[in-house]
Amino acid sequence: MKAVRLHAKNDIRIDEIEKPKPKAGEILIKIGAAGVCHSDLHLIHMGIPDGAPPFTLGHENAGWIAELGEGVTDFQIGEAVMVYGPWGCGHCAPCQQSMENYCEHQSESPILGGGLGTNGGMAEYMIVPSSRLLIPLHELQPEQVAPLSDAALTPYHAIKRSSSKITPSSFVFVIGIGGLGHMAVQILKKVYSATIIAGDIADDKLELAKKYGADYVVRTDRDTNSVVEEITQITGVKKCAVVLDFVGNNPTLTLGAQTVGLNGDWTVVGLGGGKLDWHCMNQPWGASLCTPYWGSRVELMEVLDLKRKGLIDIEYTTYPLSQALEIYDKLAKGQIKGRAVLTP
Repeated sequence: MKAVRLHAKNDIRIDEIEKPKPKAGEILIKIGAAGVCHSDLHLIHMGIPDGAPPFTLGHENAGWIAELGEGVTDFQIGEAVMVYGPWGCGHCAPCQQSMENYCEHQSESPILGGGLGTNGGMAEYMIVPSSRLLIPLHELQPEQVAPLSDAALTPYHAIKRSSSKITPSSFVFVIGIGGLGHMAVQILKKVYSATIIAGDIADDKLELAKKYGADYVVRTDRDTNSVVEEITQITGVKKCAVVLDFVGNNPTLTLGAQTVGLNGDWTVVGLGGGKLDWHCMNQPWGASLCTPYWGSRVELMEVLDLKRKGLIDIEYTTYPLSQALEIYDKLAKGQIKGRAVLTP
């Protein structure tokens, strides 16, 4: 079968590999769709540890049960499923609470999930090590929902952490209207009632934000002081109750520090490599800085219910697996709107 494999730093290839066979307790998934994520670019730029084998990329995956390993009885052949992305030990307290994204043993394993240290879903088939990592799709189709396993779950988790501060009287600033950011705008609009300010460096991304309910849009590729002034004219002196940064580079960190309000939540989701010059009194009193990671299995079930109710809908374009290298190049250049989805 064909698979998109990471061999070394900046070395990805479309290889022909053997179709896997599930062992006891494992499940073989016939992939219907795999989302293309910015996190993949970070993996590609870092490469794999010395001596580690190449692995298949793709951590936003959905498809159908193709084969059940010995002892798996809670799914049926042909059943449509989504793969929960973060793979923990399954036994520690966070994992028992469905929060494998915060598994206590995460630092002890080089594998964070399928496509993140071990074979993922940018292939015709994928092995999932346990049925606990699968969520039934029922009437939903894999291509419709595969990217939601990260692009919607991650912002949903980040927003939910600040739900007590997202009120009809508050402002939420969403920085970066890409795959995750445009989902955040929808979740904030349909589930919460705050006023949404969307910031990005591209007009088409800001148009996407307005399409999904942003109340204000702001170009952020200008002098930081002028951007802060524009946002303050919207919010008044209280500034933003919540800032959600889906970029995480130096300019956006600077912007977040200057727009979060007293007792506000400043949440950095993006992996842009920025560094924060923190010192006493350079943030408002009571403001907190959080770097959440992904989301829980239960939260992913809630995300799928948002989709079923028509409250969220991801902007995506489908491409054949054979175009993966071209799509990663476009993603790196900022030429992908919403999410790209690969199909075998």
